[in-house]
Amino acid sequence: MNDIGTIQNKNILFLQGPMGNFFKKLDDLFVKRGATTYKMGFNMGDSFFSNRSNYIPYRDKPENFATYIKHFLVEKKIDKIFLFGDCRFYQRTAIKTAIELDVDVFVFEEGYIRPNYITMERYGVNNFSKISRERAFYEKLDLEEIPKAQDVNYSQFRMVSSAVLYYLFSNIFQNRYPHYVHHRDFSALKEAFFGVRSFVRKLIYPLFEHQYKKIVPTELSKKYFFVPLQTHNDFQVLEHSGYKSVEKFIIEVLESFAHASTSAWLVFKHHPVDRGRKKYTKFIKEQAKLLKIEKRVLVLYDTHLPTLLKNAIGTVTINSTVGLSSLYHGTPTITLGNAIYDIDGLTCKGMRLDDFWHRQLFPDKELLQKYRWFLIENTQLNGSFYGNLPKEF
Repeated sequence: MNDIGTIQNKNILFLQGPMGNFFKKLDDLFVKRGATTYKMGFNMGDSFFSNRSNYIPYRDKPENFATYIKHFLVEKKIDKIFLFGDCRFYQRTAIKTAIELDVDVFVFEEGYIRPNYITMERYGVNNFSKISRERAFYEKLDLEEIPKAQDVNYSQFRMVSSAVLYYLFSNIFQNRYPHYVHHRDFSALKEAFFGVRSFVRKLIYPLFEHQYKKIVPTELSKKYFFVPLQTHNDFQVLEHSGYKSVEKFIIEVLESFAHASTSAWLVFKHHPVDRGRKKYTKFIKEQAKLLKIEKRVLVLYDTHLPTLLKNAIGTVTINSTVGLSSLYHGTPTITLGNAIYDIDGLTCKGMRLDDFWHRQLFPDKELLQKYRWFLIENTQLNGSFYGNLPKEF
């Protein structure tokens, strides 16, 4: 599924990619291998991280993009299209049109398996992925050793600086692309503020949470359920679940937990990407107090994730990739949204949340190993958007 096939003598379009030089480096590599390439962008951030020689700006209104991209794919005889994400308007429109024209589509996303991997699948990722979710499919596979991933030299500085430059150029030269509609808030000033606040909180939070490094694997071990929160604007939540906000998910989990006859704790952890943007502590504590369970609810920010997963009774998530990590650590996991790993024998598939507090199903170790091997072999690339290019290229 992640085999891109022959590159030589192919016409390739790179649509808006991750912020930074990743697509530019792929572009250069494919040209060296004999491909004719184009890069299409929608703002000056896209332009800044592109080669000047083959950059195609789209400055028209969103409602005209479907007609434009169809004409472009036909006129340039595009064989393959590479893009990042499959839920944004421009990406979704391009994918639909490309499939109609029998053009190969390769979608990049953050890694299902982390660290040292990124995701690339044909036609769609996450809930749009074409991989099987049937237990029988994986049970028939031969059990093979999972190859060890090489370090990809991921650079957080490169990621942050890429985002700063992307937003800065896009905002300063916004008049060059007057009709562009971003999938999230597109203010450079806000992003700068969130970045500074995230940095400060990253320094402060560990000071308040240092005691949990000791008590989570000792006093609290197997005495709590773990709830990893997803980002507030995550397409996984907005597109691939029945929730319209993370707050709705929090309320459902708290209400279910309040009616469970259990003496266990409930531990929430914020997503690190939301560190500077959202803080759910007050909301969670207020809701817990209304339900009279505030003494058994704990909210954390930067406590070590694997430690929290290994010592939990079970993990409750919408469809976060943390759920896959939870299974890897042998912790029973329930998903309340659509997840690619929500498979009978791995998760508590089909179980009600009200029942999960009292009865948890452990993941089948052999089935999980087969699933992880298949996932890595068919959807994961050993590389980074802000580090080394995948060795598979």
